[in-house]
Amino acid sequence: MKYKYLYLTLIAIFAVACTKTNKTMNNPLLSKFDTPYGSIPFAEIKPEHFHPAFNTAFARAKKEIHAITGNEETPDFSNTIVPLDNSGLLLETLSALLFNLNIAETDTNIQRITKEMSSRIAEYRNDITLDPILFSKVKTVYESKEAGKLNTEEFTLLEKTYKNFVRSGANLDSTDKEEYRLITEELAKLSVQFNENVLAEMNEYALHITDSSDLSGLAEDLVKEAASEAKNRNLEGWVITLHSPSFGPFMKYADNRQLRKELFMAYGKRGLQENKNNNCEIIKRITGLRLRQANLLGYKTYADYTLDDRMAESTNNVDAFLDDLIIAYLPPARKEIEEIKKYAKSLGTDFELERWDLSYYSEKLKKEKFDIDDELTRPYFKLENVENGVFELAEKLYGIRFRENKSVQVYHKDVKVLEVLDKDDAFIGLLYMDYFPRAGKKQGAWMTEYVQQFKTENTNVRPHISLVFNFPKPSDEKPSLLTYSEVRTLLHEFGHGLHGLFSDVTYRTLAGTSVDRDFVELPSQIMENWAEEKEWLDMVAFHYQTNEKMPEEMIRRIIDSKNFLSAYFTIRQISFGLNDMAWHSIKEPVKDHVINFEKTAMLPVKLLPEVENIAMSPAFSHIFAGGYAAGYYGYKWAEVLDADAFSLFKENGIFDRETAASFRKNILSKGGTDHPMNLYVTFRGQKPSIEPLLIRSGLK
Repeated sequence: MKYKYLYLTLIAIFAVACTKTNKTMNNPLLSKFDTPYGSIPFAEIKPEHFHPAFNTAFARAKKEIHAITGNEETPDFSNTIVPLDNSGLLLETLSALLFNLNIAETDTNIQRITKEMSSRIAEYRNDITLDPILFSKVKTVYESKEAGKLNTEEFTLLEKTYKNFVRSGANLDSTDKEEYRLITEELAKLSVQFNENVLAEMNEYALHITDSSDLSGLAEDLVKEAASEAKNRNLEGWVITLHSPSFGPFMKYADNRQLRKELFMAYGKRGLQENKNNNCEIIKRITGLRLRQANLLGYKTYADYTLDDRMAESTNNVDAFLDDLIIAYLPPARKEIEEIKKYAKSLGTDFELERWDLSYYSEKLKKEKFDIDDELTRPYFKLENVENGVFELAEKLYGIRFRENKSVQVYHKDVKVLEVLDKDDAFIGLLYMDYFPRAGKKQGAWMTEYVQQFKTENTNVRPHISLVFNFPKPSDEKPSLLTYSEVRTLLHEFGHGLHGLFSDVTYRTLAGTSVDRDFVELPSQIMENWAEEKEWLDMVAFHYQTNEKMPEEMIRRIIDSKNFLSAYFTIRQISFGLNDMAWHSIKEPVKDHVINFEKTAMLPVKLLPEVENIAMSPAFSHIFAGGYAAGYYGYKWAEVLDADAFSLFKENGIFDRETAASFRKNILSKGGTDHPMNLYVTFRGQKPSIEPLLIRSGLK
């Protein structure tokens, strides 16, 4: 009888094993993607596929690491550093897919899986960098005579690999390693939670308007979009949200000051309210853990730790850089604010200008001074025309072209995919374009990758790049029409895209945008310069109804107004940098309220009255969930670079192929294969000067 039970048990085990095997075989994430260019088969992927796929990926990655640590040959570049760079490819692919979905098209299932996997990924990375055997092999190669015989890219990979181990705790004793491990794993969870809370705050708020008089000042398009939003929520009237296409225009044009204040306060309270989405304690926990992490590694602050591996090199250099900008820009910014205050008074206001008034009155002043505003120019910036103009610009500069491929699967119906082809028709990469807001997408605009470029012995693996935006949706009556600022945003992210697409390096670790954080904005910000050039605006600005070109007089007014409030916006950006540096320069965990801490940090550049009970930090995803911790200054740092770099295009011609070829060869294709200053000097022939930025800003 017992043999019968054993027999039945074996049948049951076999059945379970077969079921698991079938699940694995039917899992699209564990099969070679039979798709154009090996693109992600989004239509076939379900949430339940992720766990078994990640289990396989972790096992495979660990096996690859064990092959390195178990190799008894003398460690060298080819048997240690190269296979380490090649390890974990499936894990990298799955991680990119999951984390990109979590910010572009998420739901409760994706959020749950992302939380779980972020912890496991952090644990796996710790297993690598805290492995004493693996580190000893890396260290042996780094200290060997072979290091001096490597080419620039090889030595950069070796140096970055070694530094990554050291900066990730490899030299710590066993007790500190365990603490370091716990810190990094908790930080991974907290950053995901931070983003989720911000997204929830964005989606849960609605300004519900039922009186049509409260729509005074708003453009017809925004009113219709607000009516559509209300209808989608089964409400009468109109709904304004905190998403950019709704929030920004309302703050600029709504005559109802009380409603502007209400919307402004809602935006300023994201992550700050006493509800389940509150990020205040998360911020304190994140910054406290980062401080402890830095202390374990021998640094006084997290900023010291971060900047030791950046182009800026030190906290002192960043502080001095920001101070120099404050000296240059704060006096003219104060004059700009005084001008707006005086203008508001001239219109009969009897109140002190508040932060919810600034966009409204500055837009009116801009209209009076330059006879230009977003609603005048918006009809000329049809999304499809701007997109074509951006592609045409890339063709003029680099000789590349774009061809839509509808057979590539997408994660949302609004996404489209283009093949990017070189001048000899060689395949450069895939480009996903995701333009419109939705409930499952976070705020803002960004570039990301599903596949990074790298080379094997036989193949140059080409990248799959994604550009994500939150532009106004088209309606039955009108296409998507952009503001001038949104035109610049498209150019900006496209610049990041080119950085990823043009990558031509050997090793994944150094590919594309894998560069110092304060250098990564150069390729994006330089693209914005073309938005100030008549020759390019002539290529994109056509009235969506008549197809007539934007009048030359209007283009001139756009260019003439480019420095309107430029000092104020620079100081605003600097204030974010000061806030970031303050959070990451602490030497003791923060006990004060987030509001008070932030207020003190940004006080040196205060231009408008304080507003009680709001703060930006609880929604500052860049630094608490986006990789810019102690790095937000990098936007202004890179602006010095981009102004200086574009001055060469101005000298040689803004469409000059030779200058563009040099920029592609020496900057865009190189990734992180050399120190960024070496790359820049090779392109420019000299170190960057701040003079072009001051000239462009109208200060010289």
